[in-house]
Amino acid sequence: MSQVPQLLITPRISLMRRLCCALLLLCCAATGVMAQTQPAPLTKLRIVGGLAALNQYTRNEEPFWARELSRLSGGKYSADIVPFDQAGVPGGDILRMIQLGVVPFGTTLLSSLSAKYPEYSAPDLAGLSPDMGSLKKTLAAFRPYLEKSLRERHGVETLAIYVYPAQMVFCKKPMTSLADLSGRRVRVSSASQSDFLGALGAVPVLTSLAGLMSSLSTGNTECAITGSMSGNTLGLHELTTHVHALPVTWGLAVFGAHVGVWADLPPDLRALLSRELPKLEAAIWMESERETQEGLACNTGAASCSKGRKGRMVEVAVSAQDERQRQELFKSTVLTNWLQRCSPRCNEVWNQTIGPVRGIMAPRAQ
Repeated sequence: MSQVPQLLITPRISLMRRLCCALLLLCCAATGVMAQTQPAPLTKLRIVGGLAALNQYTRNEEPFWARELSRLSGGKYSADIVPFDQAGVPGGDILRMIQLGVVPFGTTLLSSLSAKYPEYSAPDLAGLSPDMGSLKKTLAAFRPYLEKSLRERHGVETLAIYVYPAQMVFCKKPMTSLADLSGRRVRVSSASQSDFLGALGAVPVLTSLAGLMSSLSTGNTECAITGSMSGNTLGLHELTTHVHALPVTWGLAVFGAHVGVWADLPPDLRALLSRELPKLEAAIWMESERETQEGLACNTGAASCSKGRKGRMVEVAVSAQDERQRQELFKSTVLTNWLQRCSPRCNEVWNQTIGPVRGIMAPRAQ
């Protein structure tokens, strides 16, 4: 996933200055938003949404907040929304800004939190969920822990969890299996993607979504992991020739609110959002599943492509060998490395949440 433009110019710029910049960029001049004061009843909400160029934002988040909220409330409530990659706020800082109340409602990618809080990346580790059904089962097992931890450790109330279409491998040169990635430089966007590709013998290159096309064009990378449909939107069907159909990861994002702001919303508004946001979440999951297949169809030029640009790429099907390798590499490398980056308690968390559901237990911490 992408990373947003950096506000931090030098290490000497204080957190307060960054927060002030974010305030200006998000137009959060309304009183009662700061965590230090008792928030006044809000009739117009300030929302930081997902990635600007992707359909999760353009077809779901933006229409809901910009139009549907007003319609559903009979014009009583409305919202302004800005995508986080155009808000001038580093993606890894969104959680902290929600915690402080600077961003009252915001969306953050779980992968962007992995440096400080690696436990939150557990449900979308590379190679863990080869299909949407596996991902749903994994998240259902982990979600109670995630929501409790965000509320108690960060003061963030989880209102929805979104998902992007499957993140797949696009390559400029022919390939027939995952094994063919050995020796190739591959764009990755997270630590677990790096672990997975490194275990295949590839050379992982951490690159933002904004820099993906340039990296491939200049030859700095030969392949890239990104969404099946976002790859089409970027134009990868014109720059690469093969796409492997295995979902390496998916891309989970939490939409949350500062607990004080959430608690102090007018009761009818809180009830409306509690009722409608699960519907928005469900719609995004359904569209992400459709877009995973739509992206493959469009990149390969299939007749079923209706919402993207038709390419002539070769789809590399997941072979039995690829599936065996995925399972082996997840257990031997990805899970092991994640546990090493994580706190000792992560073994316990894994074995009480995801492990039993997926039949993959972590070794006891030493």
